[in-house]
Amino acid sequence: MGTITLSIPKELCAECRLALKRFIGGMEGVDSIDVEKGKIEISFDASKITKDTLVRISRNSVERLGYTLPDED
Repeated sequence: MGTITLSIPKELCAECRLALKRFIGGMEGVDSIDVEKGKIEISFDASKITKDTLVRISRNSVERLGYTLPDED
């Protein structure tokens, strides 16, 4: 099991939080997603989805909703 955390510079609206929970939370290998003020935390099964794939899909999903995520270090 793994966990990723993405920082968001501003809070997501309620509809966007719900959209992310439904899309990302419904992906095979994702165990849970928690969208809180300023961050998204996703727990996943690394035997079903890689961390890199999940980060890429999550970043793309957030950006399609109109939010900008800071670059990863």
